[in-house]
Amino acid sequence: MSHTAPTSRTAPLRARAEIDLAALRANVRALRARAPHAALMAVVKSDAYGHGMVPCARAALEAGATWLGTATPQEALALRDAGLQGRIMCWLWTPGGPWREGIDADLDMSVSGMWALEEVTAAAREAGRPARIQLKADTGLGRNGCQPADWPELVAAARTAEEDGLVDVTGLWSHFACADEPGHPSIAAQLGVFHDMVDHAEKAGIEPEVRHMANSPATLTIPEAHFDLVRTGIAMYGISPSPELGTPADFGLRPVMTLAASVALVKHVPAGHGVSYGHHYVTDGETTLGLIPVGYADGIPRHASGSGPVLVAGEWRRVAGRVAMDQFVVDLGGQKIPEGSEALLFGPGDRGEPSAEDWAQAAGTIAYEIVTRIGSRVPRVYLNEDLDNFEEHPHE
Repeated sequence: MSHTAPTSRTAPLRARAEIDLAALRANVRALRARAPHAALMAVVKSDAYGHGMVPCARAALEAGATWLGTATPQEALALRDAGLQGRIMCWLWTPGGPWREGIDADLDMSVSGMWALEEVTAAAREAGRPARIQLKADTGLGRNGCQPADWPELVAAARTAEEDGLVDVTGLWSHFACADEPGHPSIAAQLGVFHDMVDHAEKAGIEPEVRHMANSPATLTIPEAHFDLVRTGIAMYGISPSPELGTPADFGLRPVMTLAASVALVKHVPAGHGVSYGHHYVTDGETTLGLIPVGYADGIPRHASGSGPVLVAGEWRRVAGRVAMDQFVVDLGGQKIPEGSEALLFGPGDRGEPSAEDWAQAAGTIAYEIVTRIGSRVPRVYLNEDLDNFEEHPHE
Protein backbone atom coordinates (compact mmCIF):
# COMPACT_ATOMS: atom_id res chain seq x y z
CA MET A 1 0.00 0.00 0.00
CA SER A 2 1.21 3.49 -0.77
CA HIS A 3 2.18 5.46 2.29
CA THR A 4 3.56 8.48 0.44
CA ALA A 5 1.34 11.34 -0.57
CA PRO A 6 2.13 13.50 -3.58
CA THR A 7 2.51 17.23 -3.10
CA SER A 8 3.13 20.33 -5.17
CA ARG A 9 6.70 20.99 -6.20
CA THR A 10 6.17 24.68 -5.43
CA ALA A 11 5.09 24.14 -1.82
CA PRO A 12 7.58 25.31 0.83
CA LEU A 13 8.92 22.03 2.14
CA ARG A 14 11.15 20.90 4.94
CA ALA A 15 12.17 18.06 2.66
CA ARG A 16 10.96 16.39 -0.50
CA ALA A 17 11.65 13.35 -2.62
CA GLU A 18 11.29 14.25 -6.28
CA ILE A 19 10.24 11.23 -8.36
CA ASP A 20 11.00 11.59 -12.06
CA LEU A 21 8.47 9.38 -13.81
CA ALA A 22 10.03 10.11 -17.21
CA ALA A 23 13.24 8.53 -15.95
CA LEU A 24 11.29 5.53 -14.68
CA ARG A 25 9.60 5.04 -18.05
CA ALA A 26 12.94 5.29 -19.82
CA ASN A 27 14.43 2.74 -17.42
CA VAL A 28 11.61 0.31 -18.14
CA ARG A 29 12.23 0.67 -21.86
CA ALA A 30 15.97 0.11 -21.36
CA LEU A 31 15.30 -3.03 -19.31
CA ARG A 32 12.85 -4.37 -21.88
CA ALA A 33 15.60 -3.96 -24.48
CA ARG A 34 17.90 -6.09 -22.27
CA ALA A 35 15.38 -8.93 -22.32
CA PRO A 36 13.62 -8.49 -25.67
CA HIS A 37 12.06 -11.96 -25.76
CA ALA A 38 10.58 -11.85 -22.25
CA ALA A 39 7.71 -9.94 -20.72
CA LEU A 40 8.60 -7.49 -17.95
CA MET A 41 7.20 -7.43 -14.43
CA ALA A 42 7.54 -4.07 -12.69
CA VAL A 43 8.15 -4.85 -9.03
CA VAL A 44 6.49 -2.14 -6.92
CA LYS A 45 6.67 -3.74 -3.48
CA SER A 46 7.47 -1.65 -0.40
CA ASP A 47 5.76 1.42 -1.87
CA ALA A 48 7.80 1.01 -5.07
CA TYR A 49 11.05 0.88 -3.10
CA GLY A 50 10.06 4.15 -1.44
CA HIS A 51 9.13 5.93 -4.67
CA GLY A 52 5.32 5.66 -4.42
CA MET A 53 3.57 2.50 -5.53
CA VAL A 54 0.61 3.67 -7.60
CA PRO A 55 2.26 6.45 -9.66
CA CYS A 56 5.27 4.22 -10.39
CA ALA A 57 3.08 1.26 -11.33
CA ARG A 58 1.13 3.41 -13.77
CA ALA A 59 4.30 4.82 -15.32
CA ALA A 60 5.82 1.35 -15.70
CA LEU A 61 2.71 0.07 -17.49
CA GLU A 62 2.80 3.11 -19.77
CA ALA A 63 6.36 2.14 -20.71
CA GLY A 64 5.47 -1.42 -21.63
CA ALA A 65 5.55 -3.48 -18.45
CA THR A 66 2.79 -6.09 -18.63
CA TRP A 67 2.94 -7.43 -15.07
CA LEU A 68 3.10 -5.77 -11.66
CA GLY A 69 4.71 -7.53 -8.72
CA THR A 70 4.31 -7.01 -4.97
CA ALA A 71 5.46 -8.86 -1.91
CA THR A 72 2.30 -8.77 0.18
CA PRO A 73 -1.27 -9.40 -0.91
CA GLN A 74 -2.27 -6.15 0.78
CA GLU A 75 -0.01 -4.25 -1.63
CA ALA A 76 -1.51 -6.07 -4.60
CA LEU A 77 -5.07 -5.40 -3.44
CA ALA A 78 -4.21 -1.71 -3.01
CA LEU A 79 -3.15 -1.62 -6.67
CA ARG A 80 -6.51 -3.06 -7.67
CA ASP A 81 -8.30 -0.55 -5.42
CA ALA A 82 -6.43 2.21 -7.29
CA GLY A 83 -7.93 0.95 -10.54
CA LEU A 84 -4.88 -0.76 -12.00
CA GLN A 85 -5.74 -3.55 -14.40
CA GLY A 86 -3.74 -6.42 -15.89
CA ARG A 87 -1.65 -9.05 -14.21
CA ILE A 88 -0.60 -8.50 -10.62
CA MET A 89 1.42 -11.12 -8.74
CA CYS A 90 2.11 -11.24 -5.02
CA TRP A 91 4.32 -13.77 -3.25
CA LEU A 92 4.65 -13.25 0.49
CA TRP A 93 1.73 -15.07 2.08
CA THR A 94 1.17 -16.14 5.66
CA PRO A 95 -1.44 -18.54 7.05
CA GLY A 96 -4.90 -17.00 7.10
CA GLY A 97 -3.96 -14.58 4.32
CA PRO A 98 -6.66 -12.93 2.22
CA TRP A 99 -6.91 -15.72 -0.37
CA ARG A 100 -10.57 -15.11 -1.16
CA GLU A 101 -9.92 -11.40 -1.71
CA GLY A 102 -7.02 -12.33 -3.95
CA ILE A 103 -9.21 -14.61 -6.05
CA ASP A 104 -11.91 -11.95 -6.34
CA ALA A 105 -9.27 -9.41 -7.42
CA ASP A 106 -7.80 -11.75 -10.08
CA LEU A 107 -4.37 -11.78 -8.47
CA ASP A 108 -1.67 -14.31 -9.35
CA MET A 109 -0.79 -15.76 -5.95
CA SER A 110 2.42 -17.58 -5.15
CA VAL A 111 2.33 -20.97 -3.42
CA SER A 112 5.47 -22.33 -1.77
CA GLY A 113 4.09 -25.19 0.30
CA MET A 114 1.19 -27.51 0.95
CA TRP A 115 -0.36 -25.30 3.64
CA ALA A 116 -0.76 -22.47 1.12
CA LEU A 117 -2.20 -24.75 -1.54
CA GLU A 118 -4.74 -26.09 0.95
CA GLU A 119 -5.79 -22.59 1.98
CA VAL A 120 -6.10 -21.24 -1.55
CA THR A 121 -8.09 -24.23 -2.76
CA ALA A 122 -10.49 -23.84 0.18
CA ALA A 123 -10.94 -20.18 -0.76
CA ALA A 124 -11.54 -21.17 -4.40
CA ARG A 125 -14.29 -23.60 -3.36
CA GLU A 126 -15.92 -20.79 -1.40
CA ALA A 127 -15.54 -18.34 -4.30
CA GLY A 128 -16.88 -20.79 -6.85
CA ARG A 129 -14.10 -19.97 -9.27
CA PRO A 130 -10.49 -21.10 -9.74
CA ALA A 131 -7.58 -19.28 -8.12
CA ARG A 132 -4.63 -18.22 -10.24
CA ILE A 133 -1.52 -19.56 -8.54
CA GLN A 134 2.19 -19.78 -9.28
CA LEU A 135 4.35 -22.48 -7.74
CA LYS A 136 7.62 -21.20 -6.33
CA ALA A 137 10.67 -23.46 -6.33
CA ASP A 138 13.49 -23.06 -3.82
CA THR A 139 16.42 -23.70 -6.15
CA GLY A 140 19.05 -22.75 -3.60
CA LEU A 141 18.25 -19.37 -2.06
CA GLY A 142 16.93 -21.11 1.05
CA ARG A 143 14.26 -18.51 1.69
CA ASN A 144 10.70 -18.84 0.39
CA GLY A 145 9.81 -21.57 -2.11
CA CYS A 146 9.38 -25.33 -2.15
CA GLN A 147 12.41 -27.57 -1.69
CA PRO A 148 13.18 -30.03 -4.51
CA ALA A 149 12.44 -32.98 -2.19
CA ASP A 150 8.93 -31.64 -1.53
CA TRP A 151 8.27 -30.48 -5.11
CA PRO A 152 6.68 -33.71 -6.44
CA GLU A 153 4.06 -33.68 -3.68
CA LEU A 154 3.21 -29.99 -4.25
CA VAL A 155 3.08 -30.38 -8.03
CA ALA A 156 0.86 -33.46 -7.82
CA ALA A 157 -1.54 -31.74 -5.42
CA ALA A 158 -1.65 -28.62 -7.61
CA ARG A 159 -2.35 -30.75 -10.67
CA THR A 160 -5.22 -32.48 -8.85
CA ALA A 161 -6.60 -29.08 -7.82
CA GLU A 162 -6.42 -27.99 -11.46
CA GLU A 163 -8.36 -31.05 -12.57
CA ASP A 164 -10.95 -30.26 -9.89
CA GLY A 165 -11.34 -26.73 -11.28
CA LEU A 166 -10.01 -25.07 -8.15
CA VAL A 167 -6.78 -23.53 -9.45
CA ASP A 168 -5.05 -22.50 -12.64
CA VAL A 169 -1.28 -22.86 -12.34
CA THR A 170 -0.20 -19.79 -14.30
CA GLY A 171 3.51 -19.85 -13.48
CA LEU A 172 6.56 -21.66 -12.19
CA TRP A 173 9.25 -19.49 -10.69
CA SER A 174 12.26 -19.11 -8.45
CA HIS A 175 14.74 -16.50 -7.20
CA PHE A 176 18.52 -16.18 -7.34
CA ALA A 177 20.78 -15.93 -4.30
CA CYS A 178 23.85 -14.38 -5.96
CA ALA A 179 22.83 -12.94 -9.32
CA ASP A 180 24.61 -9.72 -8.34
CA GLU A 181 27.93 -11.62 -8.25
CA PRO A 182 28.73 -12.58 -11.87
CA GLY A 183 30.34 -15.99 -12.14
CA HIS A 184 29.22 -17.15 -8.70
CA PRO A 185 28.88 -20.94 -8.89
CA SER A 186 25.41 -20.84 -7.34
CA ILE A 187 24.02 -19.13 -10.47
CA ALA A 188 24.57 -22.09 -12.80
CA ALA A 189 23.61 -24.51 -10.03
CA GLN A 190 20.28 -22.76 -9.42
CA LEU A 191 19.52 -22.57 -13.13
CA GLY A 192 20.09 -26.33 -13.39
CA VAL A 193 17.78 -27.06 -10.46
CA PHE A 194 15.12 -24.75 -11.90
CA HIS A 195 15.22 -26.49 -15.27
CA ASP A 196 14.81 -29.85 -13.50
CA MET A 197 11.90 -28.64 -11.35
CA VAL A 198 10.15 -27.04 -14.33
CA ASP A 199 10.62 -30.24 -16.36
CA HIS A 200 9.11 -32.30 -13.55
CA ALA A 201 6.07 -30.01 -13.28
CA GLU A 202 5.48 -29.95 -17.03
CA LYS A 203 5.77 -33.72 -17.30
CA ALA A 204 3.17 -33.95 -14.54
CA GLY A 205 0.77 -31.95 -16.73
CA ILE A 206 1.34 -28.39 -15.52
CA GLU A 207 1.20 -25.94 -18.45
CA PRO A 208 2.44 -22.59 -17.08
CA GLU A 209 1.89 -19.34 -18.91
CA VAL A 210 5.22 -18.02 -17.60
CA ARG A 211 8.42 -19.41 -16.16
CA HIS A 212 10.56 -16.80 -14.47
CA MET A 213 13.66 -16.44 -12.35
CA ALA A 214 15.48 -13.21 -13.30
CA ASN A 215 15.59 -10.31 -10.87
CA SER A 216 17.27 -6.98 -11.75
CA PRO A 217 20.88 -8.22 -11.81
CA ALA A 218 19.95 -11.36 -13.76
CA THR A 219 17.98 -9.26 -16.24
CA LEU A 220 21.09 -7.15 -16.82
CA THR A 221 23.76 -9.86 -16.90
CA ILE A 222 22.32 -13.41 -17.23
CA PRO A 223 20.37 -13.66 -20.50
CA GLU A 224 19.96 -17.43 -20.14
CA ALA A 225 17.83 -16.70 -17.05
CA HIS A 226 15.28 -14.52 -18.83
CA PHE A 227 12.81 -17.34 -19.67
CA ASP A 228 9.31 -15.92 -20.31
CA LEU A 229 9.31 -13.04 -17.83
CA VAL A 230 11.84 -10.87 -15.98
CA ARG A 231 11.13 -9.23 -12.64
CA THR A 232 12.79 -5.83 -12.40
CA GLY A 233 12.81 -4.00 -9.10
CA ILE A 234 15.72 -1.78 -8.11
CA ALA A 235 17.00 -1.31 -11.67
CA MET A 236 13.65 0.14 -12.70
CA TYR A 237 14.28 2.95 -10.23
CA GLY A 238 17.65 3.69 -11.83
CA ILE A 239 19.89 2.12 -9.21
CA SER A 240 22.50 -0.50 -10.03
CA PRO A 241 21.80 -3.78 -8.22
CA SER A 242 25.50 -3.99 -7.42
CA PRO A 243 28.35 -1.48 -7.85
CA GLU A 244 30.52 -4.39 -9.04
CA LEU A 245 28.19 -4.90 -12.00
CA GLY A 246 28.41 -1.29 -13.13
CA THR A 247 26.92 2.13 -12.53
CA PRO A 248 23.37 2.99 -13.55
CA ALA A 249 24.75 4.84 -16.57
CA ASP A 250 26.64 1.70 -17.63
CA PHE A 251 23.25 0.01 -18.09
CA GLY A 252 21.48 3.02 -19.62
CA LEU A 253 19.57 3.71 -16.41
CA ARG A 254 18.86 6.97 -14.58
CA PRO A 255 18.09 7.36 -10.86
CA VAL A 256 14.45 8.25 -10.37
CA MET A 257 14.54 9.77 -6.85
CA THR A 258 16.15 13.04 -5.79
CA LEU A 259 16.11 13.73 -2.04
CA ALA A 260 16.33 17.38 -1.05
CA ALA A 261 15.86 19.43 2.10
CA SER A 262 15.80 23.13 3.01
CA VAL A 263 18.62 24.36 5.24
CA ALA A 264 16.81 25.32 8.46
CA LEU A 265 19.51 27.35 10.23
CA VAL A 266 23.01 28.69 9.61
CA LYS A 267 25.10 29.96 12.52
CA HIS A 268 28.67 30.87 13.46
CA VAL A 269 30.31 28.82 16.19
CA PRO A 270 33.75 29.04 17.82
CA ALA A 271 36.60 26.55 17.61
CA GLY A 272 36.24 23.52 19.83
CA HIS A 273 32.44 23.48 19.65
CA GLY A 274 30.80 20.05 19.95
CA VAL A 275 28.18 19.12 17.37
CA SER A 276 25.20 16.82 17.95
CA TYR A 277 24.78 14.00 20.47
CA GLY A 278 27.91 12.65 22.08
CA HIS A 279 30.13 15.38 20.59
CA HIS A 280 31.61 12.92 18.12
CA TYR A 281 32.38 15.96 15.99
CA VAL A 282 34.17 19.02 17.38
CA THR A 283 34.95 22.05 15.23
CA ASP A 284 38.61 22.55 14.37
CA GLY A 285 38.28 26.30 14.22
CA GLU A 286 35.72 29.05 14.01
CA THR A 287 33.18 27.98 11.40
CA THR A 288 29.56 27.96 10.31
CA LEU A 289 27.15 25.10 10.79
CA GLY A 290 24.12 24.31 8.64
CA LEU A 291 21.12 22.48 10.06
CA ILE A 292 19.50 19.96 7.72
CA PRO A 293 15.98 19.15 8.98
CA VAL A 294 15.81 15.41 8.26
CA GLY A 295 16.93 12.51 10.39
CA TYR A 296 16.59 8.82 10.99
CA ALA A 297 12.81 9.16 11.43
CA ASP A 298 12.81 10.22 7.77
CA GLY A 299 15.03 7.31 6.77
CA ILE A 300 18.42 9.01 6.93
CA PRO A 301 20.68 6.20 8.17
CA ARG A 302 22.21 6.84 11.58
CA HIS A 303 25.06 4.60 10.45
CA ALA A 304 26.05 7.43 8.10
CA SER A 305 26.81 9.73 11.04
CA GLY A 306 30.06 11.53 10.32
CA SER A 307 30.18 10.34 6.72
CA GLY A 308 26.91 10.91 4.81
CA PRO A 309 27.46 13.30 1.87
CA VAL A 310 25.29 16.34 1.10
CA LEU A 311 25.59 18.96 -1.64
CA VAL A 312 25.12 22.42 -0.09
CA ALA A 313 25.93 25.66 -1.92
CA GLY A 314 27.77 23.82 -4.67
CA GLU A 315 30.08 21.78 -2.40
CA TRP A 316 29.94 18.32 -0.90
CA ARG A 317 29.67 18.39 2.89
CA ARG A 318 29.67 15.47 5.28
CA VAL A 319 27.32 14.88 8.19
CA ALA A 320 29.03 16.46 11.18
CA GLY A 321 28.49 14.23 14.22
CA ARG A 322 25.50 12.02 14.75
CA VAL A 323 22.34 11.88 12.68
CA ALA A 324 19.47 12.57 15.10
CA MET A 325 15.82 11.61 14.77
CA ASP A 326 14.74 14.74 12.91
CA GLN A 327 17.90 16.59 11.91
CA PHE A 328 21.62 16.56 11.32
CA VAL A 329 24.35 19.17 10.92
CA VAL A 330 26.94 19.91 8.24
CA ASP A 331 30.04 22.03 8.72
CA LEU A 332 29.96 24.82 6.12
CA GLY A 333 33.58 25.76 6.72
CA GLY A 334 32.83 29.39 7.50
CA GLN A 335 30.57 29.90 4.49
CA LYS A 336 27.42 31.88 5.21
CA ILE A 337 24.44 30.86 3.10
CA PRO A 338 20.80 31.91 3.36
CA GLU A 339 18.41 29.81 5.37
CA GLY A 340 16.13 27.99 2.96
CA SER A 341 19.00 27.09 0.65
CA GLU A 342 18.65 23.68 -0.91
CA ALA A 343 20.58 20.71 0.42
CA LEU A 344 20.72 17.78 -2.01
CA LEU A 345 21.29 14.46 -0.28
CA PHE A 346 21.18 12.28 -3.38
CA GLY A 347 19.93 12.18 -6.93
CA PRO A 348 21.00 11.39 -10.51
CA GLY A 349 24.07 13.64 -10.23
CA ASP A 350 23.09 16.32 -12.74
CA ARG A 351 23.99 19.08 -10.28
CA GLY A 352 26.97 17.30 -8.79
CA GLU A 353 24.99 15.84 -5.93
CA PRO A 354 25.81 12.48 -4.30
CA SER A 355 24.03 9.29 -5.32
CA ALA A 356 22.07 6.80 -3.26
CA GLU A 357 25.09 4.52 -3.71
CA ASP A 358 27.30 7.16 -2.06
CA TRP A 359 25.01 7.07 0.96
CA ALA A 360 25.02 3.28 0.93
CA GLN A 361 28.82 3.29 1.05
CA ALA A 362 28.76 5.82 3.88
CA ALA A 363 26.31 3.72 5.90
CA GLY A 364 27.76 0.29 5.10
CA THR A 365 24.61 -0.91 3.38
CA ILE A 366 23.13 -1.18 -0.13
CA ALA A 367 21.40 1.49 -2.19
CA TYR A 368 18.15 -0.53 -2.10
CA GLU A 369 17.88 0.28 1.60
CA ILE A 370 18.69 3.97 1.18
CA VAL A 371 15.74 4.71 -1.12
CA THR A 372 13.32 2.21 0.41
CA ARG A 373 13.69 3.56 3.94
CA ILE A 374 12.83 7.19 3.08
CA GLY A 375 9.79 7.64 5.29
CA SER A 376 6.28 8.95 4.96
CA ARG A 377 7.16 12.34 6.53
CA VAL A 378 9.00 13.15 3.30
CA PRO A 379 6.44 14.12 0.63
CA ARG A 380 6.85 12.63 -2.84
CA VAL A 381 6.77 15.20 -5.64
CA TYR A 382 6.00 13.58 -9.00
CA LEU A 383 7.67 15.07 -12.05
CA ASN A 384 6.63 14.35 -15.65
CA GLU A 385 3.51 12.54 -14.52
CA ASP A 386 1.47 13.55 -17.57
CA LEU A 387 2.60 11.77 -20.71
CA ASP A 388 0.53 14.07 -22.94
CA ASN A 389 2.36 17.23 -21.94
CA PHE A 390 5.91 15.96 -21.76
CA GLU A 391 8.25 14.89 -24.53
CA GLU A 392 10.72 12.40 -23.10
CA HIS A 393 14.39 12.43 -24.06
CA PRO A 394 15.87 9.53 -22.08
CA HIS A 395 19.55 9.41 -21.16
CA GLU A 396 20.70 12.43 -23.15
